[in-house]
Parts: sequence; C-alpha cells; structure tokens
Amino acid sequence: MRRPLGLIPRRLWIRPKGRTRESRLRLGRVRAAPSSVGSSAMAAIARQRRSNFLPVGPRGRGAPPPPSLRRAGGGEGGGGGGRVDFLFSPPEPLFFTSRRSVAPLPFFWLRGGCGMALPRLLARALHRVASAATPAAPDFNSFVTRTNTCGELRSAHVGQKVTLYGWVQYQRQGLFLVLRDFQGLTQIIIPQDEAHSHVKELLSNAPVESVVRVTGIVSSRPLGQENPKMPTGDIEVKAETAEILNSCKKLPFEIKDFIKKSEALRMQYRYLDLRSFRLQSNLRLRSQMVMRMREYLCNLHGFVDVETPTLFKRTPGGAKEFLVPSREAGKFYSLPQSPQQFKQLLMVGGLDRYFQVARCYRDEGSRPDRQPEFTQIMDIGDVLRGSDIHFVQNALSYPHGSIKAICIPQGVKYLTNKDLESLKESAKSQFNQEIMQIICRPDGRLKSLLTKFLGEKEQSELIRALNMQEDDVVLLAAGEHKQVCSALGALRLFSANLLEAAGLALRDPTAFHFLWVVDFPLFLPKAKNPTELESAHHPFTAPHPSDASLLYSDPTKVRSQHYDLVLNGNEVGGGSIRIHSAEQQRFVLEKVLKEDSEVLSHLIEALEFGAPPHGGIALGLDRLISLIVDAPSIRDVIAFPKSFRGRDLMGSAPDYVTPEELEPYHIQVSWPLEEKEAKKN
Repeated sequence: MRRPLGLIPRRLWIRPKGRTRESRLRLGRVRAAPSSVGSSAMAAIARQRRSNFLPVGPRGRGAPPPPSLRRAGGGEGGGGGGRVDFLFSPPEPLFFTSRRSVAPLPFFWLRGGCGMALPRLLARALHRVASAATPAAPDFNSFVTRTNTCGELRSAHVGQKVTLYGWVQYQRQGLFLVLRDFQGLTQIIIPQDEAHSHVKELLSNAPVESVVRVTGIVSSRPLGQENPKMPTGDIEVKAETAEILNSCKKLPFEIKDFIKKSEALRMQYRYLDLRSFRLQSNLRLRSQMVMRMREYLCNLHGFVDVETPTLFKRTPGGAKEFLVPSREAGKFYSLPQSPQQFKQLLMVGGLDRYFQVARCYRDEGSRPDRQPEFTQIMDIGDVLRGSDIHFVQNALSYPHGSIKAICIPQGVKYLTNKDLESLKESAKSQFNQEIMQIICRPDGRLKSLLTKFLGEKEQSELIRALNMQEDDVVLLAAGEHKQVCSALGALRLFSANLLEAAGLALRDPTAFHFLWVVDFPLFLPKAKNPTELESAHHPFTAPHPSDASLLYSDPTKVRSQHYDLVLNGNEVGGGSIRIHSAEQQRFVLEKVLKEDSEVLSHLIEALEFGAPPHGGIALGLDRLISLIVDAPSIRDVIAFPKSFRGRDLMGSAPDYVTPEELEPYHIQVSWPLEEKEAKKN
C-alpha cells in the first residue's frame, strides 16, 4: 500500500541492523551507525581525494544511513558561505561515491515517504546510475589556440609539433625551463644553436611566473634523465619559437605549496595564491562535486534548481543579518542568512522538490572549525558530593550545577607545565571557568590541591570513576552545567592538539566518521533573559508529533523535528521538518517567541493556501569539501574568501564611501576621529 504524500515519517533516519552506539549531547540525542560503514567508505574516498565523484544509490538491501552529527552551531548548513539547500516533500536518500571505488560516500540521507519497499527503491536508483553512460573526457584545448596542455603530453606524442601556453615555473642556467598550467608541468629545452639565439635570449631572461607561448617538437628525454615523479617526465619539448605574452614583476612570495606564507599575505595576493596546485585541485574538486549533485538531483530524482533572491527582508530569530540600504528613507533590505522562507513558499507553489547552491550571509565573527573529540567529559558530581571542598559544594548548589572532568592519557609525559598553565588560562579567558588539575603519580597516589580535602576512599573512587592510570592528567571544572561543558569541550580539543604536536597520534586524518543529531529541544531560554524563549533552530521548525500537545501547555519540553549531520566533529549539514499550519506558525511566533507575526505575514498567509507537509536539509558546501580534501581552513576551498574578521584583504573591503554617495540612501555616518583622518588621507 502506498503511503499518502501528506504523511511525513516521524523519524528521518533508519536504524541499521546490528548494534548501534548511543550517547547524549547537551542539545540532542546522537545516533551513530556502525563505524565500519562510514569509515570504510570514506577511507576509499580519502585515498582518491582528487578523483571525480559520481552519484550512486545506496549499496542495496539493508544499507545503513550515514553516521550522524553533533550540534555545532545555529542554522542549517553549518554556518554561512556556500551551501546546498534541499527541500522536498517527502525526503529522499542521496549518496556519492568515488569514480574508482565501489564503496558509497554517504552524502545525506533522509527517509523517503513513498510506499515502495526502501531496499527495492534504492536498488532501482543504483541500477539507473550504474547503467548510465560514462561521460566523455573534457576537451581542454577547445576554443583556444594551444594544441595541448602542459600536463597531457606523453611518449605517444613524440615527433609531434605542439604549441603550449603557461607560466614559467623555473628556469635553469639557460638550458631548460619548466612550463606550468592548470593541468601540469612540461619541460622545455631552450635551443643553444645560433639560428635560435633570439629564442634562447627570450626564454633565458623570462622572469619566473611570466606568461609564455612556446611552439616546438615533442621528443623523448635522454636515457636515464626521465622523471618518474612527473606525468610528463618521459618527454620534453624542444622549443622552436617562443613569445612572452606578459612579463611578471618580483613576486611577494614563491608560488609553491611547500613554501610557507602567512594567511594574510596569501589573501592579499589571492590571485597569485590561486595558481598553487593545492587550491587549483580544491576548486576543481568543488566544481565536480556541485556538478554531480546537480546531475543526481535533477536527472535522477526530478529536483528543480531554483535561484532565490539575495535582497529580502529581516527574518526573526537565527543569525544576525547584513543590512542593505535602499533609496526609500528608513527602509533596508536584508541579505538572507539562508533561503529559509523562499524554500517553504516554493513548496506552497507546488515545486515539491527544490534545491539550489545558495550564498548565505551572516553578520557573525568567524570561529575555528570544530575538531573531533579524543576523550569523554565525565560527570564526577556524585563522587565529590560528600566532600568538604567549598567550590564543589557551591557549584552543586546551583539549579543546573555540575562537576565534570576530562582525563588526558599520559599527560605528564607529553605536556609541560607551561602547556597545563595555558590550558587553565584558556578556560579562564574564554569561559571564565576555573580549572583544577589532578595528576596520577607512579605510585597510584594523586597530586592535587584537592587531595587534602579527600580521604583515601574518596581518592580511590575518583581514580576509578575517571579510569586514571599512571601519568594521566585530569582537568576538573565545577559550576553551571553549560559553562562547564563548553570549557571542558574546548580544553579537550586544545589538549588533543598539544598531544599530537608532541608526537602522540590520536586522530586518523584519513578517517571519516558521520553521525546524526536528533531530538533537539524546540526552544531554549534566552541567554540574556532566561524567562523568555528563543528557537533552538529557527522559528519555522515543526514540533515532534509526540510532543505537539505540549506546545500549548509546556513549550520548554517540546522536542523538534530538527536534525544535524556531523562529519569528524564538524557540522556539515542541518535541516528540519517545517511547520505547514498557519495557525501553529502564528502561535509559535506570537505566544511562544513573542515576535511580531506581521513581519512574516506573507509566509503565514501562504500557509493558509494548502501548504503540503515538507522538510529539507542544507549542506555546508565549504566545510564539507574542506574536510574531504583535509584543508586546514574552509578558506582553502573558496576562491576569494574573507579574513577571520570578515575583511577582503585583496580589495580592502569594506571601505569608506563619501557623504555624497550616502545621500541617496538617507544615511548619515558619525565618523570616529581616527577614521575621519584616514578618510581625509
């Protein structure tokens, strides 16, 4: 029997057969699939990070969903920047795989609402992709006057006359140079005879990174001079004619991946940094992934790619938005933090399967990408509850007081006193949280300021609760639950970095671990006024069906139909089932959140015209690709990124404008004194 389209499944994950691991996070329950599923598939991708990606269906009957993620920040898609938005009614599964690998990469997974048996549905999707024709290799020499790229010449081309264009990678003693383009490198032999003296002079004096055209004959390298590290290492091109198309002045840094450059310098000269192999590879992989997503969604599953407006109006709740002045006095546009409302309006309009690669704008400071955990935060409140330690008893007297600790294995061997002090200082400066350290001595006794307040029995219970071994270091924090967890969570990652810097291998950079976070609360107390509520996700998230009645009696106990996808401790996606009832949406805005529903009158009115049940997910494209290519920052997968402070160091943006330019927008700026001087100059 087919399930009606109006019925949306309560769960958007599928519990795999076999054992699963369950644990609780502060804001939601984690359900993780067996690690072998995600890690083995992603390991195959890790070995072929620069391969093309092809979309495929799941692996057949009983394939488990991707392991899920933990909460890593507000909004869908894991932060601002590039992301892929999906909205559909009902949801469907999606997988990606490497071209040479049969192990699927779980891209995102939502349980479908159709009545066909799920394994049969997935098998059919797999068959359709497998039977598709392999796309032809791209022609990189179309629409240009070159005959070949610098990376494609092989022994089969020996004897051919070719024309190459590229940048001078380096030149050696007037004998040869290496020409580089986006495809690779080719060695060019500089002629030494008198007849080609002009070619020799031109190429010998060409500055590094100059743009050069070379025409010559492909020949085999002399025996013993082949370079197996270069794809073109068996051949060389003997130059006959050459032309410098544009000479390069002295570079601010060498364009080589192994040369260290400050990030500020790289971003100031981003157009030069983009010539590096690493950034070229990252951006091309990004392009291929986006193309495969489009092919999979549009060609195989009937999604429609719709571009939504960039200029809109303010959305209540969620991240801060950038304002854009208009020529109407006192009226401003907002740059959307996500296509939130448009996604739902498209559902009302009958486009039941929509996606887009959307630009999202959030007026928030940058933050470092989160890292995977290496040890657990443990609650030791019961162990110390009967002690006479003042700060412990004071912490437990709070309504949400707790005492927690992390154990750093072999911390004494790998961490210096300076490292331990920096950990404590970090917790104090970032979270205003005091940290107490405990060391386990070789004789099994504890070294800490706390030991004089603890008897032998309490010390033994503490050692057993924390599973302490010789030379372990424990960092203990007591206070308000959220503050304690946040501080220890940051210290756990900081400690992992220190241990790895000291030579201890903790995290496998080639492993990929997915997990879903579900059952978030629908509302949270506001930080500045705990008596008021705010949306944990956004005000359009639907309540859990089992908790719908609590929405009107005790909204603090309502779970949401919100789900986050986490990869290696980093949020890479998030989404929710949306409210499709105008009455319920108005109640949430007015009665629970105390927001003016008139701001969203257009959306509420649209919900009154037969809006179907719908839900979706948004993937943080920048963060996802940075994890796949193991980039240290998402700025390494964006062509023209902003700095940590949100500035464009290349174009010096944001910049000042004159009062005359502001006049049409009815804006006056009160310039600080130092900025007045800068503006004059």
